[in-house]
Amino acid sequence: MAPDRSEDVVIDIHGLTKRFGDKTVVDDVSLDVRRGEIVGFLGPNGSGKTTTIRMICGLLRPDAGSGTCLGLDIRKDANRIKRLVGYMTQRFSYYEDLTIRENLDFVARIYALPDRAAVVKRTLERLGLYGRRDQLAGSLSGGWKQRLALAASVMHQPRLLLLDEPTAGVDPQARREFWDEIHTLAEDGLTVLVSTHYMDEAERCHRIIYIAYGKIVAGGTVEEVIESSGLSTIIVSGRDVGTIAKIVRDRPGVEQVAPFGNDLHVVGPDPAALRAAVDAALAETGSDAVASAGQTNLEDVFIRLMQTAQAGDLPANGRPTATERSP
Repeated sequence: MAPDRSEDVVIDIHGLTKRFGDKTVVDDVSLDVRRGEIVGFLGPNGSGKTTTIRMICGLLRPDAGSGTCLGLDIRKDANRIKRLVGYMTQRFSYYEDLTIRENLDFVARIYALPDRAAVVKRTLERLGLYGRRDQLAGSLSGGWKQRLALAASVMHQPRLLLLDEPTAGVDPQARREFWDEIHTLAEDGLTVLVSTHYMDEAERCHRIIYIAYGKIVAGGTVEEVIESSGLSTIIVSGRDVGTIAKIVRDRPGVEQVAPFGNDLHVVGPDPAALRAAVDAALAETGSDAVASAGQTNLEDVFIRLMQTAQAGDLPANGRPTATERSP
């Protein structure tokens, strides 16, 4: 369950803009995140997710806009913000020729944590790393490297955790265990902003924000984002779905056609036009396949948003705030 909306705002940014040369990478982005929320930050490669995260935590200075992170000004208090935030990057960035314990001890030294040995031991136990504490980081699998990186990011007890594609290249079981840990941390009051490409991970977030070409184009709970897309889905089951796909793909009212196993998902904004296109394709092929109303999923919506953004038909930049969430 998402946190109560009366809780403190942890991230509150307005109009953030960042340019590199003549290219605007982040364009007038505004958002807020509340304490204990897990917010998914989604979008294609190069959409501005990482740049926005780095501006929030003080690693990059915005060219325009303002805001606060943990109540501190992102422009004036960047150094203070860095010490209160945990930041886990996509690329494993710890010393592969040091053991797990030695890496965590190194991080504890950087933060000048008191009673360092006790903190490291507690972190090893908390993240299930104690049994591997003397194993070289370079010999770890992707899932264990991820767990080490998470441990290093939270051992100083940050109030905000920023995760940039944290589970890329990690097996499904390790991903699930990682997300179970993230939810446990959030229940204890930690706020999490995570960028991801995985739709199942997005569905585990309290809210999601979709960014394309530097602009926020959608935001809210998963249910709200799907509903606001206005898309309908028809599922065609049976034989000849490959032939039906070729026929229906270019029919009026059809935006997406995608096979899922033995089924075909046909997606579009107008239910009547969609049904007419599918029925015509079934009649044309003489197929005995069955067409039934289906549930539009998050992947359908994000493909639609990406196609819209590529066409340059971006909506006005919104501000997906906690007040837009369902009660």
